Parts: sequence; C-alpha cells; structure tokens
Amino acid sequence: MADDLRLAPPVRRGRTRQVYVLLVLVPAVLVVAVLRLGGTVTGTGDAAGGADRAHTPSGAFAALLLALPVMLLACHLTASAFRRLGQPAVIGEIVAGILLGPSLLGLLWPSGYHWLFPARLTAPIDNLAQLGLVSFMFMVGHELDLGAVRGRGRAVLAISHVGVAVPLLAGALLALGMYGTYAPDGMDFTAFGLFVAVAMSITAFPVLARIIAERRSADLPAGPVALSCAAVGDITAWCLLAVVVAVAGHTPPFGVVRILVLTALFCALLHLVVRPLLERTLSARPWSRGSVLPVLFSGILLCALATDEIGIHAIFGPFLLGAVTPRGCAPVEWAVARLRSVTEALLLPLFFVFSGLRTSIGLLGGPQAWCWCLAVVLTATVAKWGSSTLAARGCGLGWEDSLSIGALMNCRGLTELVVLNIGLDLGVITPTVFTMFVVMALVSTMLTAPALALIARLSPGPRAGPCPR
Repeated sequence: MADDLRLAPPVRRGRTRQVYVLLVLVPAVLVVAVLRLGGTVTGTGDAAGGADRAHTPSGAFAALLLALPVMLLACHLTASAFRRLGQPAVIGEIVAGILLGPSLLGLLWPSGYHWLFPARLTAPIDNLAQLGLVSFMFMVGHELDLGAVRGRGRAVLAISHVGVAVPLLAGALLALGMYGTYAPDGMDFTAFGLFVAVAMSITAFPVLARIIAERRSADLPAGPVALSCAAVGDITAWCLLAVVVAVAGHTPPFGVVRILVLTALFCALLHLVVRPLLERTLSARPWSRGSVLPVLFSGILLCALATDEIGIHAIFGPFLLGAVTPRGCAPVEWAVARLRSVTEALLLPLFFVFSGLRTSIGLLGGPQAWCWCLAVVLTATVAKWGSSTLAARGCGLGWEDSLSIGALMNCRGLTELVVLNIGLDLGVITPTVFTMFVVMALVSTMLTAPALALIARLSPGPRAGPCPR
C-alpha cells in the first residue's frame, strides 16, 4: 500500500483550491447566514430551562479549581516543615487547615478568606474530604494485624481496655461540668457526655504506627506492644462511637438494638462470606493489577453506603472491609499502595483543611473558655497516659517501657479529628467544643515524639522482658 501511495500522481493545485472552497468556505458562509437568520426568530422554549442554564454553577467550579491547589500546597509545605522538627506530617497538615481557616486567614484578611473559600465551596470540599476519609479508613482496617494482637496475650487486652475505660470515666465527669455552658441547645446529656467520653479515649492508630516505623525497634522495644494495644483500643472506641451515633440520632431503644443487630450481621457477612470469597477469588487465577483497584474502590464505597444505611457512620464499612481484605496478595498490595498514594497526597489533606475551616480559635476568646480548653488537654493527657502507664507496669513491664506505651497511647492525631467531625456533623457538640478538642488532639500528638526521646534519655538502664501473655 505504501508503494501505491508513492506512485499515485500528484494532485493539481487548482483542484485542491476548488475542494477547499466548496467544502470549507461555502459551509462556513452558510453557517453564518443561518445564525443571522435564527437571531430574528422569537424563542418560545421552556423559560424554566433557560433560567436553570443561566444559573449553572460554573463559578463554583472555578472557585474550587483555585481553592484546591492552595489547600494542597499549604498542606505539603507545613507537613514538610513539621517533619524537619521531628513531628508527624499529620500535625503540619492539621495546622495548615487551621492557618487557612477563620483562626488566622479569616482573622487577618476576612475578605480574602471569604473570596478563597466562599460558602458554596463547603459542600464540594466536604464531599471530596469524605471520599478521602472512607479510603483512609479502609487502609486503617487493612493495617490492623489481628494475629499480632492475639499473639500478645491477655496483657494487651488489659492495657488497651484500661486505656479506654479510665479516659471514658474522666470524659464523662468533664462533660458534667461542660454540659450547662457548652452543650448544644436541646441536646440531652447522655449523647453529649457519651461523645465527650469517647473522644477522650481515642488513640490514633495510623499516626502511632508511623511514629513506631520511623524509630528503630532497638530504640523502642515497647512499640509492638503499644501498636497491639492501640489496635484493640481503637476497635473498642469505634464500637462505642457507633453507639454514640445511634443515641445522638434520637433513635428509640428498639431502633438502637436494630442498628446493633444489623451491624453485627454486616460484620458476620464480611468475615464469613466476603473474606473467604476474596481469598478464593484472588488465588484462583492471576489478576491484572489494573483490574483490582476499581473493584476494591467500588467495594469501599458500597460498604460505606451499607453502614450509612444501617444507621452508623459511613466510615465503619470501609474500616471493616479493610480488616477482612487478604494481605500478602500482590495485586491487592499494589492496589492498596496506589490508593494510599492518591488518598494521602490529594484527598486526605482536604479533610484536614476542612477541619481547619471549621476550627475557630476566636471562639476561645474568654478566660473561661481557655480554662476549659486547658482542662480538656490536661484531663485527656493524664487519663490516657497515666492509665496506660500504670496498666503496663501492673502487667510486668519496666517503667521505661510502661511510660513509652503511655506516651504512644496518648497520641490522637487524625483519628481524633475523624471523631470530632462526626460529632459536629451530628450536632452533638458545638463549634467551641470542637475547637477545644482539636487543640487537645494537636497537643497530645505533638507531645509523643519529644516524650519518647525524653523517656529514653532519662532511663538508660536495662529494660524488662517482653510483655507477658
């Protein structure tokens, strides 16, 4: 065919001009004529449809295209700065959200803040942040090694549950004092007190895992024990949070029982049906890497929808799916790695910024509010760190390892923000209480790395043996 093309006679220029005039210029002239003729015709179409087109939210999309790069770059810069200070990147990303929110940008340049983050962007940013959140919760569940938890024995169960029970009690007592002044109007004490108690008992398992990974095992022998305790404690706290969501929704007692039964059935379905099905399907034939990722992400979204329809929060479905997804399978690990890169680099920072946009330090303007904020920070730190330390010491660990476990269990970070946003969305807490607990999450997380370094420096003696069974 190439030889035929080379041997074809050349086309004459005159014929090329004729083709161009007849098939390009003439149609173009006719198009202009038709448009001019149509301009003289009176339209009788659907007026409502024309009004809808006139209000197409192209301006909101343009504003989103401007706001997203600002948020992502701010998160990247602050995360890099806090890494250099020896802090987890999550601290910098939370701080970026606070700096871009009403606490700083809105205070120093109100017109610029409202121009950059107009009210119409709240819904699209929230939707993107929720996508990042459900993806992140899947990865949290996938990182949970329940076999390692079982291998640590009864001491892990004791330490983790003490680290939940004592902060629960401290949070409930603190809520008694805060209820009259800071509870939302019409909110009963049961929902408010239970939420404050659960918020006190949270440990940031993902942040804790990254802190342990960044420190060599020789420097932190208590790390595996703390990681196992955090896994058990987080599972307990998520179950309690599901109860809070049901109670806060003013669900009658029968409705709460129904939600708990449906949740148990959903867990059984994932463990008894979905897990074996995934293992059998993935091992039956070789899967291409590109086909696993869309299937996995679709499963994440469907599980989020399922738990949302059950009546608990959408984050629980992906978390449970991650816990039953097989580990060690090459296509799955490849898909999880790709999902993690997109989530942590693009979607999850939007969650931090959205949390920062909802945080207003100005709400703590009076001495009373700051005193209550200090009380929240001190109560959370003493209850979590102190109880976990004493429980570990009572189980036979040395003081250095016990104090290290307490410091690690006191790390709250991202998981605390997830819980706080749920409480604010449900109307269980006010923006003022939300701000107090965000400050507590920042302080408790920032204390972790310096506390571990100080404990190691002050305790050079020999360490106790492994955690007893």
